[in-house]
Amino acid sequence: MSDAIRHVTIRGRVQGVGYRAWVEHRAVAHDLEGWVRNRRDGSVEALFAGPEAVVMTMIAACRRGPSSARVDALQDEAAGPDMLNLREAGERFSVLPTI
Repeated sequence: MSDAIRHVTIRGRVQGVGYRAWVEHRAVAHDLEGWVRNRRDGSVEALFAGPEAVVMTMIAACRRGPSSARVDALQDEAAGPDMLNLREAGERFSVLPTI
């Protein structure tokens, strides 16, 4: 079982700048479970599950994002394991379609 599951929403210039791919790459590199997706309102939404220290490091990195992004705000809240069910079957970390 994961130590922490956090749901984050990132606002700013975070679409069209490789933000989702950057999140996926970093999450996979840190062996986190979860998903990332764009939202029609221009934000990016993500779920990270894993050891608490690693999850918190990932969230801190999301506050900066890739060099082409501009993060204006990040909302972070606890989430339940049921949110992991949004992943694609068989994947530890998924890039989901825009909602």
